[in-house]
Amino acid sequence: MGQVEVGGRKALGVRVELPNSPPLLLIVAEKGFVMCGFLNVEAAERLGVAAAMVSGVRTFEDVLEAPVKACTSKAEELGVREGMKGREALELMMG
Repeated sequence: MGQVEVGGRKALGVRVELPNSPPLLLIVAEKGFVMCGFLNVEAAERLGVAAAMVSGVRTFEDVLEAPVKACTSKAEELGVREGMKGREALELMMG
């Protein structure tokens, strides 16, 4: 775990190394989070959280630069849209 700078503010970065797999990556902001392809967007939707998913990432910088592939309706309420960069989604979730 560590801090990831997003738009001049700090977010929590979580990286979990997995056997025979790319790492699980998650960056948490005040109002939501952006996660790698391990995110189950349907489950996040049922829980009513603001979440966005990016894929093909191996580093926090990859998460920030990758396009959002899917997001919850709560994230959409904050202005998150598919196709925007993970960094842009997190900035909207910073509060």
